[in-house]
Amino acid sequence: MLLFSLISMETVVNCFKKRPDAVARLICFPWAGGGSIHYARWGNVLSSSVEGEVPRNGKEMWWSEPCMVLIPKIHNMEPVHIFLSGASAPYSETRIKTPKRSDLSDEDFLKWLISIGGTPPELLANPEVLKLFLPALKADLHVVENYRCNKASSPLFSCPVTCFDGKDDIPHDLQAWKDITSGDFTIKMFHGSHFYLKDSGNEKIILDYVTKHLETSEMDYL
Repeated sequence: MLLFSLISMETVVNCFKKRPDAVARLICFPWAGGGSIHYARWGNVLSSSVEGEVPRNGKEMWWSEPCMVLIPKIHNMEPVHIFLSGASAPYSETRIKTPKRSDLSDEDFLKWLISIGGTPPELLANPEVLKLFLPALKADLHVVENYRCNKASSPLFSCPVTCFDGKDDIPHDLQAWKDITSGDFTIKMFHGSHFYLKDSGNEKIILDYVTKHLETSEMDYL
């Protein structure tokens, strides 16, 4: 049963760096259009108590695969902590009323992409790269922007939930995420806009925070 569990995990996630003595796995879901590159170096930064992983749906190895436009329902164990970044809850009025960027023409979409930063200028200036990059990013955003669910009548989780966001990003209804858990709920704001996570100072604070809470959560969980 243990062997089956390990094989199953390895077929759906990439491990940054094996941590035999880790007490928790940190599974990092890339932002829309993103891959695992940004998180890959976390394997060398995280403490030995946390093993970092990314789902095998990152874009780097899957450019030739059809883009997903639906999110299937899956069932799994409850996490020990959920960390969310820069997004309103899917049932939030703020989320529902936000303009759908994935419906923009490629020209207008590219202008918007440049305005929010976070994407290397040399990539956005390369027509051949854009032919691959824009459809993938728009498909990801289509999934995010069109996903809807009603607020549950009771909390879905009992684990702690932490929301991170940039102070200069467009307003997100972070408070609405509180409804998904009966556990502790925390909001932490950082200097910067949508890609505040790419700031090395912010990243260090986040990694220290995540590590501390995963170690504590795992002890409580056991």
